[in-house]
Amino acid sequence: MAPTLTRCGDAAYSFFHYKEPRPISIEEMKILASFPQNFIFFGNYKDIKDRIGNAVPPNFMKIIVKNIVKEVLMKSDFNVISTFSGCGGSSLGYKMVGGKILLAVEFNDNAVKTYKINFPDTPIYHGDIHDLSVKQCKELADIKTGELDILDGSPPCQGFSMAGKRIMDDPRNSLFQEYIRLLRGLKPKVFVMENVSGMVKGKMKLVFAEIMKKLKNSGYQVKCRLMNAKYYNVPQSRKRLIFIGVRNDLNIKPSHPKPQSKPITVKKAIGDLKGNTREERFLPDILKKIAKLQPDKWSTDIDIYKKIKGNTGGAISLKWMGWNKICGTLPKSEISLTGIVHPERERYISLMEAKRISSFPDDFKFMGGRSKGIKRMGNSVPPNLMKAIAEHIKDNILLKIN
Repeated sequence: MAPTLTRCGDAAYSFFHYKEPRPISIEEMKILASFPQNFIFFGNYKDIKDRIGNAVPPNFMKIIVKNIVKEVLMKSDFNVISTFSGCGGSSLGYKMVGGKILLAVEFNDNAVKTYKINFPDTPIYHGDIHDLSVKQCKELADIKTGELDILDGSPPCQGFSMAGKRIMDDPRNSLFQEYIRLLRGLKPKVFVMENVSGMVKGKMKLVFAEIMKKLKNSGYQVKCRLMNAKYYNVPQSRKRLIFIGVRNDLNIKPSHPKPQSKPITVKKAIGDLKGNTREERFLPDILKKIAKLQPDKWSTDIDIYKKIKGNTGGAISLKWMGWNKICGTLPKSEISLTGIVHPERERYISLMEAKRISSFPDDFKFMGGRSKGIKRMGNSVPPNLMKAIAEHIKDNILLKIN
């Protein structure tokens, strides 16, 4: 390794070749200082050595500038339009890594009220997405075709869900067509579309193949992966299909984030919380009897349930928390005896506990009380899952474009 090249001072020939008995040449100085060989210096040997000795090596400054530019870009906003926004789980994830939501699109009244109180500065289209034209969408978001960084959306998935009957022609399954219509009109750099795992199971594989075909035919490279939120700092085992697409002309392949965390136990997530009688839903007598015999595991013991109740109706949708277990998927609603039972077995989980297992902040506000809040979270993308996805897209796609 060569020593530091300095200006000459009084010693005109202070640097000598390591093998030959001579001073190093101008060309050798250029190499040592990372100047290109075609870089032109004027003056005599001493003048040129002074110039090189006083200079910051170009390759050193290149690295400094590159990191400065990267830091500036990392701190800069990227923009998002969120369709099927719900209460704002995805929006919150994007905002955590610097995303600016230009427009939210949502039909449900309660979801819109919840979104507005938590995101007061974000414009909302409160209505049927069928009635939202591409032109109106661009005007509301104040954006031109091709300028949008990310189009996000979670079209209603009840028709695909494993929890339902998985009806192929469920009208809700056609709403992805509206998402694709906006995708083709807005031409964002990247899109993110989320849906349930049931889309790739059984006869629904045909629907999945059709969706992939339409997305690719819209001018995008597309990848889809089944991701479990429990590996992304969400205290809940929640599997979701995540489609990521990058516009063809950008020549960047889409990819998904790698797992970022180990599963978080129920105790770690909610162990410090105390019950709130104003929002608690206590177990009926029949479930209290089952609770005394129910082992400490997530799934319901069917034999115990049938012995006490007389049948297994509702058993599949009733889940028993254990302090040292991982919470399962939060359902969108609690009908009859269904829901998630607190580890101490005297009640269902509270709204605050549902926030924790869904990775919503404690101060996130839900309009309409506990039942509607749980429904909103049951329909949402956990914020920490979307945070991981958004951060990956920002670092591995958007920064490469810029």
